[in-house]
Amino acid sequence: MRLARVAAASAAALVALVGCQAGSTPQPVADPAPEAKPLPSAPRMPPKKVDPRDPSIVLVLMDDFSLELLQTMRAAAEMRERGASFPQSYVVDSLCCVSRASIFTGQYPHQTGVLTNTANTPNPIGPIGGWEAFDAYGNTERSVNVRLQEAGYTTGFIGKYLNEYSYVPGGELPDPPPGWSEWGVIFGTAYNGWDFESTYVEDGLVQAQEHPAPPASAGDRRKDRAYVGTVTDRMALDFIREHRGERAPYFLEVATYGPHSRVGPYPHYRGDPGFPPAFGDRAGDGNCGTVPCASLGLDDLPGFGDPQDDNAPRRSDGTAAPTWRTNTPSLTAERAVANLRSRAQMVQSIDRMLGRILAAVDDNTYVILTSDNGFHLGQHGLDAGKGTPFDSDAHVPLLVVGPGVAPGERAELTTNLDLAPTFEELAGLRPEGFRAGTSLLPSLEDPSSSTRDYVFFEHTYAPSLGADPDKAYAGGTMDLIPSYVAVRSRDALLVRLDLDPSWDGVDHAWEFYDYADLGWERTNAYADPAQAGTVARMTRALEAFDRCTTFVGDDPMPPRCRRVDRERRP
Repeated sequence: MRLARVAAASAAALVALVGCQAGSTPQPVADPAPEAKPLPSAPRMPPKKVDPRDPSIVLVLMDDFSLELLQTMRAAAEMRERGASFPQSYVVDSLCCVSRASIFTGQYPHQTGVLTNTANTPNPIGPIGGWEAFDAYGNTERSVNVRLQEAGYTTGFIGKYLNEYSYVPGGELPDPPPGWSEWGVIFGTAYNGWDFESTYVEDGLVQAQEHPAPPASAGDRRKDRAYVGTVTDRMALDFIREHRGERAPYFLEVATYGPHSRVGPYPHYRGDPGFPPAFGDRAGDGNCGTVPCASLGLDDLPGFGDPQDDNAPRRSDGTAAPTWRTNTPSLTAERAVANLRSRAQMVQSIDRMLGRILAAVDDNTYVILTSDNGFHLGQHGLDAGKGTPFDSDAHVPLLVVGPGVAPGERAELTTNLDLAPTFEELAGLRPEGFRAGTSLLPSLEDPSSSTRDYVFFEHTYAPSLGADPDKAYAGGTMDLIPSYVAVRSRDALLVRLDLDPSWDGVDHAWEFYDYADLGWERTNAYADPAQAGTVARMTRALEAFDRCTTFVGDDPMPPRCRRVDRERRP
């Protein structure tokens, strides 16, 4: 997919083009307090009268969580036993800010105009990502929290928001987005685990709060009380306890910083690993939850060290195309395993919070656990990062518990586009017509419900020109990933790459992977005659998807575009 094509479509729909939270080096705290910002006014006449029987909803969104970590989580195992699990759950782009924009709006990146983590200006188009693009192209107003607040829900946000929605202590607070009754964003200095700022609301005004780090000489327990995972936990439980039992239901998003890496070249405390857990979880042999840390190894990273030669893209006629994997892999097995274990330790603070949330909510509350994207650690001939359409990056957990949710695995294919319309239907609302996703309510009630044959991914190549927190660990390999559009079935992936990095050029090449016998991408089988029929069917699905990419912004999705995820035969 050409970057210019998507950006131009957004521009046409929105008249003019004017990007996960950007990390920054912690700044000295200035003395002057920032001026408080008023929350945008709630609507005076909600279109739907709140019924006290309407359910509350809690979304716990993890950051860079890869599926091999799920085995370490006790509370997640409880959710899987009690409620719905979606083994075929994906994200439309395995890049933080792009994915989060799609969660808020239920729209593809080509609809939101949020194509990258940061604005990436100056350029010939204008901002193409981050908070600047999210706000400029009307996504704040299309976000599902706005709709829920209009319906009478108390809405709360806690944790990590969007790239470049930032604050420097002593400076000016950014304007809060509409649709939130409580606004508890934790700013990007929290990537390193300690010494960060957050917001809170008092008398309708958004205020800044400092969370200073204890000195290096402090004990581990004191340091862990100031750890971002602990602070997020405390803020989430405070919100639930305050609003549980009120006549109005609530919607709460809790967006964690774990298990994302720290950013910048220096740790907060000497000896902090690249993925910094709470000190209590790294003590001794380490706390990896339900599994011993020593048992996590390369077997949990299928495809680690796989040679790149047989993954080279192919032209439509089957001939070889230039590879985009031009790096020399540098992540050692020892380092990959160490990172994996540190990430598992980071997850334990999230799991403790999740357990407390499950215990704190009442029986009329849905709790959803998922991630903005996955993460690779040496797979695909790359080092550490995300952004690919491959299973390590695009496949995420989706667990749901709540009233009427039958226990068991679901048959449905789903992406994070489906969360917003699901929340609307749970609240008794008809989903907005511009949402590309489809409510999962039928699947929550009936585990065998399955309406899709395909889901679609799209990703835009754009080397980060801003403060992208992912540059710290990716070693430049994320900037190798070209633009692509991909279609995923239950057992196959077809990727159409655009190898031309320019704004308006196109150079298509293809990769195809069959997951029927192997759960990872060992060999590009696009030119394999035995796969010709499957490749042809999935190519037709991509072509149908292409024809729907002109609908952006507030444009309603026509019925034909809601059927592109069904199998089509000539």
